[in-house]
Amino acid sequence: MSKVFRPSTRESSIISKIESSKEHARRLAISAIKDCQEPLSNAIAMKLIENNFIETTNKNALEEQISKCLGKLSHADEFDIDYQTAPFRSVVAHPHVVSLYVTAFVIEQLIKHKDVVDIYGSDEDIYHSINQQVKKFLPT
Repeated sequence: MSKVFRPSTRESSIISKIESSKEHARRLAISAIKDCQEPLSNAIAMKLIENNFIETTNKNALEEQISKCLGKLSHADEFDIDYQTAPFRSVVAHPHVVSLYVTAFVIEQLIKHKDVVDIYGSDEDIYHSINQQVKKFLPT
């Protein structure tokens, strides 16, 4: 007969605190988008163009699309966020939810936009470029 593992109450409480702090940080970052949506979308668009990850015919349209993505994220529920980011969770060890969501948007959706000529670079490179800008505006 196999042994049943029952974590002690101390272990359970520590694990619970860690998980709740991660969820709190996630909710805090998503709710903070509303305060910096325009400057953040501008910074992300500029960085993607500067690093030659996105070739576009209209920088303003790119910024507008990223702003819409951030607006959608700020109103999305947990399931939608997890669904959108699922294919990219393994890009980095501890991803920032906003950076991961925008990376997924750029790779999967933005490529279809009429003003985007092409997207270059690896998923990880695009994530790091976006995450640089997100860290300037949002709590980690």
